[in-house]
Amino acid sequence: MKVCAIASGSSGNCIYVGHGRTHLLVDAGISGKRIEQALESIGIAAEAISGILITHEHSDHIQGIGVLARRYGIPLYGTAETLCGMLKGRTNIGRIPEELLHEVKPGESLWFDGLVAKAHPISHDAANPVCYTFEAGSSKAALVTDLGIYDESILHAVAGAEILYLEANHDVNMLLVGTYPYYLKQRILGERGHLSNDAAAKLVCEVLHPGLKHVILAHLSKENNLPELAFETVRIELQAAAAKKGILMPDLFVAERDVPSRMVEVEAEQIELFA
Repeated sequence: MKVCAIASGSSGNCIYVGHGRTHLLVDAGISGKRIEQALESIGIAAEAISGILITHEHSDHIQGIGVLARRYGIPLYGTAETLCGMLKGRTNIGRIPEELLHEVKPGESLWFDGLVAKAHPISHDAANPVCYTFEAGSSKAALVTDLGIYDESILHAVAGAEILYLEANHDVNMLLVGTYPYYLKQRILGERGHLSNDAAAKLVCEVLHPGLKHVILAHLSKENNLPELAFETVRIELQAAAAKKGILMPDLFVAERDVPSRMVEVEAEQIELFA
């Protein structure tokens, strides 16, 4: 199974997940043209995309969805509330053929060729938002962004992941002394806002296990965070936790904002079932 951040940040988000003949996108929050170019740069044709899984209807997650869906007939998956908000909300994505829209319910699994995606509810100020986990054979990836808080259900959802793509949106001190208006600071810091560097570090340490191979920090705020700061905040805590557990520290890096990040890959060994 492969994961590559096409774009990551408050200005636009798009992640590629692939296994065998299945090629998926999670969100499409940059222009269709940029997504096409980015996919080409990692050796994937846009017409090969099997589906786009939408986390929620905010513009930085759906900007390019209309173009891609119409041009290539790509199915779109999201909760009923997300699809409704996307089509009737503030964004200008154009008309999308009804047959391409597929409702996903939190807790429900989507079966593709050799790859299973599952939607999990998250805490964010959107209409019924979700994050997604992916399983192929014995391998698992978890993509978790846009959540103000995490709880036991999130920890359970990402448990056992070999790839963890996780929001580290802001540094609390940078946000507090920054230029954002008070109401926006309160929104970001609230339970339906975004995950801080410190909270991301805590989450990673709670789910750390010997099989965790890659941790990708994502959805960084351009105004209230720095890639080096997010990296160091998580690295220090993760290194200590790995040493305490006597296991190797996983590969850790920050997803790029405007260009594809490096691809990470884990082997998806097939699980044999016996009667």
